[in-house]
Amino acid sequence: MMDELEARRDLAAIFRWTARLNMHEGISNHYSLAISSDGSDFLMNPYGRHWSKMRASELVRLNAHQEPGELGDGVDETAWYIHGALHRNVPQARCVLHVHSRYATALACLKDPEMLPIDQNTMRFYERVAVDDGFDGMGLGDEGERISQQIGNKPVLLMGNHGVLIAGSSVAQAFDELYYFERAAETFILALSTGRELNVVSPETARKTAQQWMEYGEQPEKHLKAIRGILDEEEPEYLN
Repeated sequence: MMDELEARRDLAAIFRWTARLNMHEGISNHYSLAISSDGSDFLMNPYGRHWSKMRASELVRLNAHQEPGELGDGVDETAWYIHGALHRNVPQARCVLHVHSRYATALACLKDPEMLPIDQNTMRFYERVAVDDGFDGMGLGDEGERISQQIGNKPVLLMGNHGVLIAGSSVAQAFDELYYFERAAETFILALSTGRELNVVSPETARKTAQQWMEYGEQPEKHLKAIRGILDEEEPEYLN
């Protein structure tokens, strides 16, 4: 069974780190983490708390089968609709991260949002990204149900006209995917901005590199450990 206190600390840490990376939107956007075996009980950020100040104890515990009217004032309704649906419908989505980060969102605003394999980071996501092109307003009502169907078994959902969503097996794995997806999108957008022809590798090379990323030791865990090590020294109040 997951240690809830450590789960809270992991999640609080990546809220603060996302703010440091300027990939947040102040008090908006949302992260969640399943803490029950069936995924229905999950932690999520309280509405109105700035990400740079998030503490472990402030994360709200919710159930994916609650009714919207039972949520209270501390929960962003759009967040619950999206994350509740993911935790109900997608068993592998233990940790769900949704942001409107600069470069991923720019990519999501293109008519053709395919991120071509032009460097190691873009190759990491070759054939691993689902695209939702059904944006129809903010994530209320059936929006979350549609999103949970669109992601399938992919770890990344590029949300057209909206942003990006990551579904991972842990905080470490999900955040590592988010971090490198934003880095990949940045490289791709900058390369497109030159107006020059892209040097796209073959599908075989892209698949090989993506597989190598997936087999690259314990990078996600080491990445999160390094982040928490910095926060332990500089912002230890996140632990409380």
